[in-house]
Amino acid sequence: MLRANAADELKAGLMRFVAAEAERSGARAVDPGHRVPFKWPPHAVSHDFKVREDQWTERAEFVLHHEAVEVEVAKTEHGVFGRSPKFWAEARGRDLEEMVEALAAALEPLFSRQECIARCLGRPGRFDGRIADLEALDLLKLLYCRNRDVGREAQTIIETGHERQVLMPSLIAILEDRLHPYRRAAQWAVLDLFEDLPSFCADAEDETAAVRAMKGLLWDAQDDFCRTVYKAGVVLGGQVPTPSGGDALLESLHAPSRIGRRSAIHGLFHVVEWQPERRAEVVEALRAAAQREPEPLLQAFAAQMAEDIAEARYDHTEEPTFDEESPAVGVS
Repeated sequence: MLRANAADELKAGLMRFVAAEAERSGARAVDPGHRVPFKWPPHAVSHDFKVREDQWTERAEFVLHHEAVEVEVAKTEHGVFGRSPKFWAEARGRDLEEMVEALAAALEPLFSRQECIARCLGRPGRFDGRIADLEALDLLKLLYCRNRDVGREAQTIIETGHERQVLMPSLIAILEDRLHPYRRAAQWAVLDLFEDLPSFCADAEDETAAVRAMKGLLWDAQDDFCRTVYKAGVVLGGQVPTPSGGDALLESLHAPSRIGRRSAIHGLFHVVEWQPERRAEVVEALRAAAQREPEPLLQAFAAQMAEDIAEARYDHTEEPTFDEESPAVGVS
């Protein structure tokens, strides 16, 4: 059972972690790219060639990332097969050397992932344990992992845990983070958790803090790495159970960040989906935004979104992409 002051201790520990990484790497946000799902173990190639158990008669060893890997070897008419029982991986080659090279390549994603986890947690070597066994602070740290699939696994464990409200101050602090270089990946994970916002809130003050933090992402956004700013608008528009999310989006039509304004324009479509009584208010605000908007792309976007909402269309116009953004900006 977590102690009564665990929420404050978790947040303090997380902020020390964030500050230390910013001191090492700088505070400029880094785009971690898209998530690449990780599956292990890989396909067992020996099954394709029906290698029998009694054929694994030889042994070999090679070094990968300064670590010895023991290999069981089977020489057959289909080539040389190698398997590492410790790592649940196999490979095949025309000879022993080629098989070892193939097995090393097969193990590389696992070793790289485990080393990435260890670096994020500040541990030496590679992490060969289970993420599910980690303490709450380490799970929060892994939301920042350079490998977004690791962060996704940590997020899933948090999502299915029983101490959500204890984590709430730390999750809000992640949204407010302007220091860690991989903050966008962590913020996206928190926003995904906040699609079930009520389950994390102990009271109305928690919801207010969460809405304020999400609005802050829109207000000062300098990038939309991981589509974090976009997602903040979606959560404010569609997952906040009170009018405060819609209010934050209406206010964010005045945000200094054009990226944030774009997210607010889109998010307001979802507000009206769930609160149709706000249709006239939202349409009026979007039309006013289109009139004063200095960015031509957003002028057209706000005007068209106003018409989509006014006509109660099921779909809405797509968000514009700014010149400096990747064409794949819509992929999270």
